Amino acid sequence: MEIGQFLGFLVFMTIFSMGFWLMIFLLTFVVPYWLVGNIKEIFKYKKADKKAKS
Repeated sequence: MEIGQFLGFLVFMTIFSMGFWLMIFLLTFVVPYWLVGNIKEIFKYKKADKKAKS
């Protein structure tokens, strides 16, 4: 394996690894945080709507 091929492989593995860990981060922290925030907001608006009607 020549040095050019090895450097290309290292660049590929670095980019692949960054993408993998970004997906793990998004799926375990960002998406659940976004979903919980939206659900809380929906309940808040429903509660406010109930209060306004009565």
